[in-house]
Amino acid sequence: MSPIPWLSPQVVAFPHPEQAMSDPDGLLAAGGDLSTEWLVEAYSHGIFPWFDDDDDHILWWSPATRAVLQPGHMKVSRSLSKRIRNGGFSIRWDQDFAAVIQACRGPRRDSAGTWITPRMQAAYTRLHHQGLAHCVAAFRDGAMVGGLYGVSLGRMFFGESMFSHVSDASKVAFFHLQEQLQAWNFQLIDCQMENPHLMRLGVTRMPRNRFLQLLTQNRAFPTHSGNWGQRLPQSR
Repeated sequence: MSPIPWLSPQVVAFPHPEQAMSDPDGLLAAGGDLSTEWLVEAYSHGIFPWFDDDDDHILWWSPATRAVLQPGHMKVSRSLSKRIRNGGFSIRWDQDFAAVIQACRGPRRDSAGTWITPRMQAAYTRLHHQGLAHCVAAFRDGAMVGGLYGVSLGRMFFGESMFSHVSDASKVAFFHLQEQLQAWNFQLIDCQMENPHLMRLGVTRMPRNRFLQLLTQNRAFPTHSGNWGQRLPQSR
């Protein structure tokens, strides 16, 4: 295996994503920093951080195949459609980002740990305060029961993580997200890496070279930063 390129924290620069390893798939570089400048540069070029422990080096990834969803093209089953209409959920935008990301890093039935370390949590919270990271949460009876967060640049949304405390709550939040992004003329939701749950929702595979082409086009669009909750009603 070739040595992993080491990034100096003083210079915000990445290798070209096409130089990422095939084993493990997408590993591009290590080092750098989790400042806003590093994260914006990364997402703008199809790269994201993913590592297990704050004592570890930052690892940067750009997998050969990307999991993506075009807003408005989510697959909604009959049962989910009923849940969206009659499940008693209200949707809130950019309300209590800290609580959403904390819930996303909580324990899961299918995993012993989380990659959302305190260092990552702080980094995305800074992005949120700068109007670049956003959350969508589903509430029921006044309690937050599901949601997700990610990064918005240009006309693309880069999803990071989601959580559910009741059945289908994160799917309901995701449905409203992709519906609203369609209304705002967003072109793509990046879900990073595929899993069976996402594929059932209509997420498809896109080769990295095509994804990078779309990112080049996306960098020409302005990013509308700010609190999404101030642009929309707090309940739908």
